Amino acid sequence: MTATLSILIYHRVLARPDPLFPGEVDAAQFERQLRLLKRFYTPLPLGAAVQRLQDGSLPPRAACITFDDGYADNAQVALPLLQRHGVHATFFIATGYLDGGQMWNDTVIAAVRQAAGPVLDLRAHALGTLPVASLAQRQAAIATLLERLKYLPFARRQQLAMHIRRQAGATAGPPAMLSTAQLRQLHAAGMELGAHTASHPILSTLPERAARLDIANGKGQLESLIQAPVTLFAYPNGKVGRDYGAPHVAMVQNLGFRAAVATDRGVARPGAGLDLLQLPRFTPWDRGRLAFLWRLRQNRRQAPPARPDAG
Repeated sequence: MTATLSILIYHRVLARPDPLFPGEVDAAQFERQLRLLKRFYTPLPLGAAVQRLQDGSLPPRAACITFDDGYADNAQVALPLLQRHGVHATFFIATGYLDGGQMWNDTVIAAVRQAAGPVLDLRAHALGTLPVASLAQRQAAIATLLERLKYLPFARRQQLAMHIRRQAGATAGPPAMLSTAQLRQLHAAGMELGAHTASHPILSTLPERAARLDIANGKGQLESLIQAPVTLFAYPNGKVGRDYGAPHVAMVQNLGFRAAVATDRGVARPGAGLDLLQLPRFTPWDRGRLAFLWRLRQNRRQAPPARPDAG
């Protein structure tokens, strides 16, 4: 049987289901998925899997769990479950949001969640009016706003998110992102920590010098916090050709990263086509046991995307 490496992407593991995001993984679902991975796959730390891809010792159905961004529930909810089942995960941290920061998308989500309704009037910001009277309307409003803001220049995106928050009359909730203490808790538990830039920009929207600085700052800040080398990287948003390209792969290589992960579907395989700086990943959306396993199986059949050459 051909050896393949399936790398799963998570962002959050909620303590309980969220009606606004029924597809978001909660603790009970995550624990079911851990059991399935242990039964049908061989979970490995990402660093070890990278080494085994290189030396040809990867098992036929290897799998890695990764988390992006650095949410507090990674330590509060996911870590105890990972430890209970003896499974390793790699956490990619956007260091600029530690200790009380909030990512722009979470600002938008909180604003729509708290909007008094029935309409969120954003005409002053050229975003129209969005109905928010029902749960379905709030879900649609969030999807619309995230799509419209995602590829704007970084500063403009941040500014609009704050305008939306003020217009909705939203207030700040408890910190959603990791504290430094929680980050070190993950590290002390033996989990791998990887870099995910400092401010989580979409690299393709930045001048190359700014993109390199954000990648380097994220790496340096993380290494300073945990007093250990950081050799793994995740491209923000992570779609090849849209969110990052060959210049960014070269930056990652020149900054000394050993491996990097994207968000294009598929699996990594040993051999001539292996690119350790552009490893594919996918998100296991399905809640049901059979659907989850079927999705993993289909992902293993996915054709690899075209990759830019770092040069």
